[in-house]
Amino acid sequence: MNTIKEEIQKRILVLDGAMGTMIQQYRFSEEDYRGEQFKDFHVSVKGNNDMLSITQPQAIKEIHRKYLEAGADIIETNTFSSTTIAMADYEMEDYVYEINYQSAKIAKEVADEFTAKNPDKPRFVAGSIGPTNKTASMSPKVNDPGFRAVTFNDLKDAYKQQTEALLDGGVDILLVETVFDTLNAKAALFAIEEVKEERNIDVPIMLSGTITDASGRTLSGQTAEAFLISVSHIPLLSIGFNCALGAKQLTPHLEVLARKSNLPVSAHPNAGLPNAFGEYDETPEQMADQIKTYLDKNLVRIIGGCCGTTPAHIKAIADLVSNYS
Repeated sequence: MNTIKEEIQKRILVLDGAMGTMIQQYRFSEEDYRGEQFKDFHVSVKGNNDMLSITQPQAIKEIHRKYLEAGADIIETNTFSSTTIAMADYEMEDYVYEINYQSAKIAKEVADEFTAKNPDKPRFVAGSIGPTNKTASMSPKVNDPGFRAVTFNDLKDAYKQQTEALLDGGVDILLVETVFDTLNAKAALFAIEEVKEERNIDVPIMLSGTITDASGRTLSGQTAEAFLISVSHIPLLSIGFNCALGAKQLTPHLEVLARKSNLPVSAHPNAGLPNAFGEYDETPEQMADQIKTYLDKNLVRIIGGCCGTTPAHIKAIADLVSNYS
């Protein structure tokens, strides 16, 4: 079987769509989230989507399967918030290793199943490493700009644990995504490099930032080019942007990356911008139509969807991509 590095030289790869959007369709209750293992847990856990890899593994497998059937080459693990820092909200820090490990294992089983059926189209699993809910380069306290809610070392330790568990579970790629603070991302990349060295392995790293508004900057104030330069010391498989904006709004920022970098560029935009109810209205056809611009301009090598996207969106994108080399 070809590695991801070989596949990305041959074709444009399709990444999956939103996990949260799909989980919402199950309308799980507090009891469903708890399952057997956490039925007496001392705080409410409803909304902790990552723990469903332990308590509702069949549902998570089903979601992965739907994205692979839609044509995804890469599926992401259900681990966007699976660090001790983010899991502190649910007092579930002690279960972080297990959540990452099980999430990776589930995704890998389904991906292998599809690869076995069609070895000419190998499927890969990307370990999703989210930004956490803390920021290392800004103060959350307006009156105390010097204050930090988290340190670089706190982040590095948390990311290291997540990385080890994802690798133990069998992921092919590590995806550091939705980066709103480059210092957080650097802690994740530093942790990954440390694990690579300790284990004497080489694992491909995808890095994806997020432009938060019309200013064209990340939350910590960097332009697309500044973001690219500040992470270019790390050997990456790809660099790109995801979330926050729809496909159309993301185009100029992807153009900067494509122009200024030799790396393959990735994008997984939202299904447009959210409406007044926080829902995403963009249809698969509308989204694919905008992504066609990326392909016509030769901007991306990995393309998928973020918030609001479903297997139908990914299928529309995969069908479109099949017409491009």
